[in-house]
Amino acid sequence: MRWLIAILVVLLVALQYRLWVGEGSLAELHALKQEIALQEDESKRLIARNQELQAEVEDLGDGLDAVEERARSELGMIKPGEIFIQVIEAPTPEVAK
Repeated sequence: MRWLIAILVVLLVALQYRLWVGEGSLAELHALKQEIALQEDESKRLIARNQELQAEVEDLGDGLDAVEERARSELGMIKPGEIFIQVIEAPTPEVAK
């Protein structure tokens, strides 16, 4: 009877070791779940970026309006006969210490 109890205790300890420390342990499972969550967040971010790029491609394919908008906003271009007005804010005086 003692041998049976000893064998069962050793078996229980071995199984507990694998559960807490060994390969496929709870700590490893937790780390893998965190990694999956990070990968899902990255995937969502990339999907949103792809949708933005797809919308931009569609806009550019639609015609000259998108090209004109980009030329105005990114390159600062204006049409002939238009007047470009740039507003420069005055610097704020620094408070003396």
